[in-house]
Amino acid sequence: MSTATTSFFEPASVTSSGRPVLHQAEVECHLLSSVDLEPEPTTTANSLDFPALKSGLVILTTYRLLWLPSNVTTDNSNPIAIPLSSVTHIFSTKKSIKSMFHSPRIRFQVSIHSRSVVVTLVIRGKGDIDVFLTKFWDCWRGRAWEIGKDSGGGSSSGSVPASGSVSGGGLYSSDGSVRLVGVSGILRKEQEMWESTDKSLQEAFHDLNALMRKAKEMVILAEKMRQKLLSGSSSQSSSGNDEEMGSKEEMQDWLLSVGIVSPVTKESAGAMYHQQLSRQLADFVRIPLEKAGGMINLIDIYCLFNRARGTELISPEDLLQACSLWEKFDVPVMLRKFDSGVKVIQNKSHSDEEVFARIKNLVSKPEALRSGITASDAAMTLGIAPAMAKEHLLTAESKGLLCRDISPDGFRFFINLFPEINSDDIHL
Repeated sequence: MSTATTSFFEPASVTSSGRPVLHQAEVECHLLSSVDLEPEPTTTANSLDFPALKSGLVILTTYRLLWLPSNVTTDNSNPIAIPLSSVTHIFSTKKSIKSMFHSPRIRFQVSIHSRSVVVTLVIRGKGDIDVFLTKFWDCWRGRAWEIGKDSGGGSSSGSVPASGSVSGGGLYSSDGSVRLVGVSGILRKEQEMWESTDKSLQEAFHDLNALMRKAKEMVILAEKMRQKLLSGSSSQSSSGNDEEMGSKEEMQDWLLSVGIVSPVTKESAGAMYHQQLSRQLADFVRIPLEKAGGMINLIDIYCLFNRARGTELISPEDLLQACSLWEKFDVPVMLRKFDSGVKVIQNKSHSDEEVFARIKNLVSKPEALRSGITASDAAMTLGIAPAMAKEHLLTAESKGLLCRDISPDGFRFFINLFPEINSDDIHL
């Protein structure tokens, strides 16, 4: 990408799987594939002419218009971001006979640092252009970036003043009414706050349109609460009591079920749904894999991922198809199927040899030599679920490292004292 393009447009950050990194309270709205970004030629002195960007992915959010190359890892073009706050005009589309024979186009004007340019989106892929244009108008007029900026700064107008800090009015407020102080004032303030909250909820759930308008405020509020909980858990872990820690855990569980992350949906992604879902899933499983020791059951990921998505649930078929697409993308995770049919997700850096070495050390202990080990024993050593530990033990048995004893109590595994014997050679 040329210097003129990078100096005019903001660079956009992407994850290791190619998904955009969203700002706080930013929500993804729509997506179009195979889109060219072209400047409109002009002779104005303060205009900018940048080289065209070909065949990329356009993602519309409540804050920005993102353009990503079709292959982030191998393409020479860099992802860019156009803030919606810098868009000064969106031109209406003109339908004519000529427009029926070429790719649909969306034109809008961008002004940054006293320099302006008319940008044209040439949509060469499949997608509902009218829906995208409608959401483009809604996001631009909604000005969600201003709402997020205003809510970021704290306001002290709603705080309850102490009785010693009442200025000049004594027991009377500025309108002549009696000022409530002490316990009565606190209770009155709490009642007003609950009435305000109840009014906001009534307005939000009046109809679906009002709910969508209030959704942005709900997302910002949930994100602020989550950040406050995360910061408070580290600074007050030593001084908090059990009741406070329990309430924080309940609040964190509630926030997880709300779905504050902008999920990929069929409505926003369209034909690119499974590809974008696959990339988002690859980013999501990173933390659960670290906690699970580099491998986790597909069923567990299905529950965790749906819980994080809130109301935008996906089917098991969608999850399986998203995992199968990882072979086409350069992501650090992969889908694995054991001989027993159990499917798991694991890091590409996960080494079976390292696991086998730890299992061998476990079965070589004197107590294990006498009575063997179970899947629960291996699970405690490896720090994984017993079901996953059993799969590792069966795989180690197939490699000739272990041998199995089946009894009414279940499976017990012992170290193989005769590894040179080939179990497939029945004559030997």
